[in-house]
Amino acid sequence: MQLAEETPSHIIMPAIHKNTGEISKLLHEKTGTDLSNDVEYLTAAARLQLREKFMNADVGVSGVNFAVAETGTLCLVENEGNGRMTTTVPKCHIAVTGIEKVVPNLEDVSALLALLTRSATGQHITTYFNMISAPRKAEELDGPEEVHVVLVDNGRSSIYQDDELLDTLRCIRCGACMNHCPVYTRVGGHTYGTTYPGPIGKILMPHLIGLDEGRHLPSASSLCGACGEVCPVKIPIPDLLVRLRQESVDGDKLHPAKVRGHGAKRSAVEA
Repeated sequence: MQLAEETPSHIIMPAIHKNTGEISKLLHEKTGTDLSNDVEYLTAAARLQLREKFMNADVGVSGVNFAVAETGTLCLVENEGNGRMTTTVPKCHIAVTGIEKVVPNLEDVSALLALLTRSATGQHITTYFNMISAPRKAEELDGPEEVHVVLVDNGRSSIYQDDELLDTLRCIRCGACMNHCPVYTRVGGHTYGTTYPGPIGKILMPHLIGLDEGRHLPSASSLCGACGEVCPVKIPIPDLLVRLRQESVDGDKLHPAKVRGHGAKRSAVEA
């Protein structure tokens, strides 16, 4: 996606909209690899080039799937190994995570991990499950010399103040709602024009960018309920979509706005 100067179209499978031939042509034009539909060759060529970048990097930046308050452990779930390279090879590791990813205890992670992997890819466990609790110690041979954690709020605290909307923060980013959404599966992730597409994007992004910019997102749904049925953490996505639709057209100035951009879609003509 970076070589193509595109954004991901899916939160778990970012290049799902590209086929093997398109990827082969892109790698050939950008990196000089041979044109080939041999997936093993393309993977090996990408690995060879990426390893050099990892080895020469001064800083590795990663996300976090779960952050454990009890032990300070950062948990990263992946299948490719790039996350492990990013967090162990460079001298400095910077982990960026939303505040909703923090869980109280280490034992809480096991249930969440099982839900995430099964709902995302159908695996019992991913190929790599990384647990980072500290920088490299004197007797250890690998790992970063520094680890920095950046906790991102960006509107999440305001969501937490609402008894109904706070369900949005339970999302574990498995992508199950997107895989079953009849709208997403037909139009693709880029249509939404936001970081998070699909059903979860339609309820999360209005909080992060405001309804004045994301006013149309809650309406990009048939309200069939499939997203709510498959959500492993039982987020009532259809109910929240209806709530945000109401917020986007509500003109009641006597009650404080719950979402930034409250009433942005309201039309004086319709009123």
